[in-house]
Amino acid sequence: MKEEMKKIIRSEHDHPRQVLGPHKTVDGTVVRSYFPGAVQCEILVRGQKPVTMEMIEDGYFEALLDYEDMPKYHYRVTYGQEHVVKCRDPYAFPSTISTEDIKKFKAGIHYDIYKVLGAHSMTLRGIKGVRFAVWAPNAVRVSVVGDFNQWDGRRHPMQRCDGNIHELFIPELEEGTIYKYEIKLKSNTIVLKSDPYGTRMQMRPDNASIICDIDKCHKWKDKEWMNRRKKEAGKEKPEFIYELHLAGFMRSEPVYETDAEGKEVLVKPAGFLNYRDLAKKITDYVLDMGYTHVELMPIMEHPLDASWGYQVTGYYAPTSRYGTPEDFMYFVDYLHQHEIGVILDWVPAHFPRDLNGLARFDGEPLYEDPNPKRGEHPHWGTLVFDYGRKEVSNFLIANALYWIEQYHIDGLRMDAVASMLYLDYGREYGEWCPNIYGGKENLEAIEFLKHLNSVMKKRNPDIQMVAEESTAYPMVTGNVDRGSLGFDYKWNMGWMNDFLKYMSMDPLFRKSAYNQLLFSMMYAYSEKYILVLSHDEVVHGKGSMIGKMPGSYEDKFANLRVAYGYMACHPGKKLLFMGQDYAQFSEFDESKSLEWFMLENEMHKKMHDYMRELIHLYREYPALYALDNDPEGFKWTNCISPEESIVAFVRKTSKKDETLLVVCNFTPVVREDHPIGVPFKGKYKEIFNSDAEKFGGQGHLNTRMKQSKAEECDGWDNSIKITIPPLGISIFKCTPLEPAKKNKK
Repeated sequence: MKEEMKKIIRSEHDHPRQVLGPHKTVDGTVVRSYFPGAVQCEILVRGQKPVTMEMIEDGYFEALLDYEDMPKYHYRVTYGQEHVVKCRDPYAFPSTISTEDIKKFKAGIHYDIYKVLGAHSMTLRGIKGVRFAVWAPNAVRVSVVGDFNQWDGRRHPMQRCDGNIHELFIPELEEGTIYKYEIKLKSNTIVLKSDPYGTRMQMRPDNASIICDIDKCHKWKDKEWMNRRKKEAGKEKPEFIYELHLAGFMRSEPVYETDAEGKEVLVKPAGFLNYRDLAKKITDYVLDMGYTHVELMPIMEHPLDASWGYQVTGYYAPTSRYGTPEDFMYFVDYLHQHEIGVILDWVPAHFPRDLNGLARFDGEPLYEDPNPKRGEHPHWGTLVFDYGRKEVSNFLIANALYWIEQYHIDGLRMDAVASMLYLDYGREYGEWCPNIYGGKENLEAIEFLKHLNSVMKKRNPDIQMVAEESTAYPMVTGNVDRGSLGFDYKWNMGWMNDFLKYMSMDPLFRKSAYNQLLFSMMYAYSEKYILVLSHDEVVHGKGSMIGKMPGSYEDKFANLRVAYGYMACHPGKKLLFMGQDYAQFSEFDESKSLEWFMLENEMHKKMHDYMRELIHLYREYPALYALDNDPEGFKWTNCISPEESIVAFVRKTSKKDETLLVVCNFTPVVREDHPIGVPFKGKYKEIFNSDAEKFGGQGHLNTRMKQSKAEECDGWDNSIKITIPPLGISIFKCTPLEPAKKNKK
């Protein structure tokens, strides 16, 4: 026992319950405690006289009591200068982690492991407290530290369980208490780590975890939304997503004061708004514009504002920049109550090297792959998860489920999937290791993605899993049972690259790049796609969307209107980054609000009105979304006019009278009385024209309904003649003229 005591004093014991706390003997119950720096320790049992414990070594106390079963007790600990602390003994409580929990975690199939690991308020033996648990197989010892024990790792060493989980129940701790794990490494080095499963963290630059019981902090009111989401699962619906960064969307106003000389002095710079305030402002904006969903750039806790949330240190904690977990639940709930879906960016591809985070968590590569040729991103300076390690895979899969099931999130957009799929991603020859078959595919990551998506769909069939995958990797979307990765949608990066190259050209040269406009339809049905003009396209010197457009000031707006119109009518769901719907000229800057003042400018206001009307039109007409993933929903009527840079196509549903005809002109030349082939004999009424003066255009409209004539054009038996606006898009509603029915004789 003396050696065991020495290990406690040296802070090296990983089974402290074997030594500390109450232990039955033939003579009664021995109680041992360790309070370094204490001069006296007493045992207090209600109704009994205090028992003064014998100090065996500095801070190490022991007492033999005449109890067969030790009753509930407190310690009364006296430190120097008569500083007295009263506390319960954490080592008087048993482990509450079951062998089944450990078995499932080691197998990588404990999908609710976040309910076991981390900090959880509970009541044991009638005493309220918090159970802490963390996975750290390579640690010599792990302790819970915080203000409650003066950040002294000697006071609350944790018990190592099977599966290398360290666990301890600390009685009488309360919500809001900050804590970390102090880990003693094999090198005798001491490190402090945030809780990988912590549900709340301090505001940067502080990084301690905070005890927070998320199961009790919010009463949800979105039952109607959740029920409808389940009922409509699998149905083809319109989807126009507003991607935003919460701090970049809107910030609090700066505060100024007037000094003695009458000058205004900045007292408080613009800061972060709370999730609750953002919920109302974002909802008002999204409802007005007609967006169906918001997609939030990562809101998981991260240390650096400029990373936009893509370098995560707290995978289970909404960032404290905007408030508490309860505040974020309110945010999601509020949007749901106003029929707005919420998609989160999620980052399982890599994580930062911050010392308080996952990097070398217990002194060895744990969450990251131990092979630097697989475990590090050379270009990003970040670490890659070890997807083949069951406990790591479990950490990530449970995290995805956590956001869906605990926060009612409607979908996850998975960042940088290509970097997960390929072992040579971002690496030169000799800098990567092939898989067991000699190939460059990351087999463990592929299995992880399939595992995640299959579990997600089994538990939550009504949510969306979206991949940002920038290569031609086959079968990203579809059913895992049929060999795909199992995603619902894939970002169409190919369309985005081709289309932006085309739109950035001077219209005089677009005829030579005509195929870039058409090529996306060659593969449009190979996957289920979302067309994206995301934040990635308006940062790092790439310029804003309006800034990419060629020509004069007016031409830039006309180009952007026809670009957005073509996007809205092209098969696939849509995503647009904030600020681009009113043509903000500046690039995205996470340190500032959007330049809302630009809406006071006439052209920007008209652009904003244009996008509002376009999005509402997209949602109103089923032809623009009902058969997004069916070749029957789209048909070119003219894709052979490179000299004029004109394209025309129809969007369809199963109902002929819902057909729309779309005509786009990507040059600044007006085409009057221009023949266009049409799909059937009928009447064609222009319902939308980007050249309308109310949108900032020149007013080249088709005000009268057009009736088709039996004149061949573009390979079609019927045609109409229309005015095609310069740098514009015209959309016509098609009403078929059915042949008259013959009277029965």
